[in-house]
Amino acid sequence: MSTLAQRFSGWFSLRGASGGDSLPVRLGSTSLAGGMSKPSQVQGYDQVLIWVTVALLAWGLVMVYSASIAMPDNPRFARYAHTHFLTRHVISMVLAFVAALIAFQIPVAAWEKAAPWLFVVSLILLMAVLIPHIGKGVNGARRWIALGVMNFQPSELAKFATLLYAADYMVRKMDVKERFFRAVMPMAVAIAVVGLLLLAEPDMGAFMVIAVIAMGILFLGGVNARMFFLIGTILVVAFGLMIALSDWRRERIFAYLDPWGEKYALGKGYQLSHSLIAIGRGEIFGVGLGGSVEKLHWLPEAHTDFLLAVIGEEFGLIGVMVVIGLFLWLTRRIMHIGRQAIALDRVFAGLVAQGVGIWMGFQAFINMGVNLGALPTKGLTLPLMSYGGSAILINLVALAVVLRIDYENRQLMHGGRV
Repeated sequence: MSTLAQRFSGWFSLRGASGGDSLPVRLGSTSLAGGMSKPSQVQGYDQVLIWVTVALLAWGLVMVYSASIAMPDNPRFARYAHTHFLTRHVISMVLAFVAALIAFQIPVAAWEKAAPWLFVVSLILLMAVLIPHIGKGVNGARRWIALGVMNFQPSELAKFATLLYAADYMVRKMDVKERFFRAVMPMAVAIAVVGLLLLAEPDMGAFMVIAVIAMGILFLGGVNARMFFLIGTILVVAFGLMIALSDWRRERIFAYLDPWGEKYALGKGYQLSHSLIAIGRGEIFGVGLGGSVEKLHWLPEAHTDFLLAVIGEEFGLIGVMVVIGLFLWLTRRIMHIGRQAIALDRVFAGLVAQGVGIWMGFQAFINMGVNLGALPTKGLTLPLMSYGGSAILINLVALAVVLRIDYENRQLMHGGRV
């Protein structure tokens, strides 16, 4: 019993990355080695990373409530209580926290073995969501499977599964990584299958994120620059053709270029124009928490895709800059953990961590760009902050895997085993 208590206490009392002994590795030109003036003590995880994640989750919870509190005044949501979305978001966060604790207990080696099977499961779910009476349609898109307590979105699992599969694939293909048809083509075919299933929903935003994650892992795994730019060119051409051959996607681009035009202001450019109005109203310091006007049935999807616009209105430029700073630090720290793992000759673990960093950073970048009018409107949520049960669940599981990688790194650097 005492051993169990000590282990439980250890999970929550270990110091972060900045305290204690220096890391006995060299990364790039920066020496991280240092003398060990104290007895070796294994540090369990980076507490600062956890606190930044908790800060984003807590702030997101407050903003989801603020952005959705007036929604029951709309006849479409008249049967909902004012706390409906808040309650569901809290339930999702509790489930996600439990799932993250379980994921942290799983060794990275087990994730490596399970990667191909998890990828297959994600493909099956992506096919299942297209079947009538299984997949749930909202606003013309069929992306969700109703599970009672939450609507599960298979594309979120596909991001995580593709990340694990790509990292495992690069480890297995390390000897032939310079050959395009043996190293890159099989992975390209797998991503193409995922892309076709996602475009059938349709969910081009998720496909973009998955394609960037796969490309990033291939590049970090050692694929040469010529192959990387060839893959990038193919993807750019493919996305260009998707837009050119789709009337409604093409209209979105035109609306992005002129959201205030008479043709688009009340149509395809409506969300963007009201997002810009919200951010403009916030000015430097914002109108105060709860003071947003745009969330009062003017700005659609204020609690999901356009949560940053409400943050900008209520907290101003300062609030938006703080959100950007938190995501920048989070992405940088996750990438650093990946570099540590690779320096310890743990290639799969390092690629997984860096893949999570690419995922969080790229999706946050796209969401912020859309809200600020720098990018065309795309249905991607702000990680860890926007309303969405399956997104919060998978995001926290992915971060738990990163913390597990960091934990095992520290074990090895202090002479332990994993």
